[in-house]
Amino acid sequence: MANVLPFCAVYPTFEDAPTIATLPYDVMNRDEAAAMAANNPRSFLRVTRSEIELPPETDPYAPEVYELAAKNWQALRDNTLQKDPIASFYVYSLVMNGRRQTGIVATPSVADYDNAIILKHEKTRKEKEDDRTRHISTVRAQTGPVFLTYPDSDAINNIVARTMALPPLFDFTAEDGISHTGWRVPAEDTSALRAAFADIPKLYIADGHHRAASASRTCAALQAAGESDRFLAVIFPASQLKILAYNRLILDLNGLSEDDFLAAVQKVAPLTPTDQPVPATQGTACLFCKNQWFSFPLPAPSGDSAIDDLDVSRLQTSILSPILGIDDPRTSKRIDFVGGIRGTAELERRIASGEAKAAFSMYPTTLSQLMDIADQGGIMPPKSTWFEPKLRDGLFVHEI
Repeated sequence: MANVLPFCAVYPTFEDAPTIATLPYDVMNRDEAAAMAANNPRSFLRVTRSEIELPPETDPYAPEVYELAAKNWQALRDNTLQKDPIASFYVYSLVMNGRRQTGIVATPSVADYDNAIILKHEKTRKEKEDDRTRHISTVRAQTGPVFLTYPDSDAINNIVARTMALPPLFDFTAEDGISHTGWRVPAEDTSALRAAFADIPKLYIADGHHRAASASRTCAALQAAGESDRFLAVIFPASQLKILAYNRLILDLNGLSEDDFLAAVQKVAPLTPTDQPVPATQGTACLFCKNQWFSFPLPAPSGDSAIDDLDVSRLQTSILSPILGIDDPRTSKRIDFVGGIRGTAELERRIASGEAKAAFSMYPTTLSQLMDIADQGGIMPPKSTWFEPKLRDGLFVHEI
């Protein structure tokens, strides 16, 4: 039973939301963040990526970065944002390329995360956990949501539909063409919504593993003081979500020539030249090398688990490890990962620049695969899923 609670959100006015809202802190580098926030003193990146206001040589994990984040947050909160006086649930809807996904903004229990009622499927990196833990603890707010999903519920869908008929808290289209709309769930539906989530046995992290882990660490450090025993999340029904591929960029060929590399792959799986760089079905992949795309069937799984059956696992065990010597893609400096939102043209561009030698275009992991692995307590290979659209930071904040 999931314990999902309402909270007193801090949020922008209808007019200010487009100026304040930003992409998540971890989908850009420092220079990109600085460019996005340029000439916009109210950009939420000044809270989530406050190092952009400090000299470029500043360590992004230096104490002054977190202190500046807290200062910027307080100024924004006091002068621009508003706080809901009543603990509420909220609805957040995003539309990308005509496809809508709509979730509930709430604060699930940290205890549910710690006790595997909220399931994860990725490993987290200590330095990233440390960063967000320090950020939450210093700012005393969770500034970006964890992206959760659940099997569809008619009871929740009905409350969402009623809420979306009301005037919105914000409604704008961002510069990338994605529209964002938010509503407050009526108070009379609060109890029913809590009860509907209590009927759901498990929630799943789709994206935001480091935010969830950092919320748990902050809660433990503060001994569950105040609001710290919960974390900010947007919770979407599984049927509305779309996973994009996470493609592989190979920076060197492990001492092989391009011809020798292609010959080695050919021994594992038959390569067919193609002008379609995106695989059409699960169990197939595409390879770009020598300025040519090839399609090929992935070899059979190396084991019987749901993890072994993933396309990224089959590529790893049949080609990346035995041919290219990339035994641990989590730590190898010889492989890079490119989210499917950038398209296969990005793979071709980086190879043409000389940065890489080959690329693999993958078929997306499915949500049912993600849930199966999480149910089994498994950990997916790195960079197995890319969710779009990305939730905006700054639209809902949970103070602790």
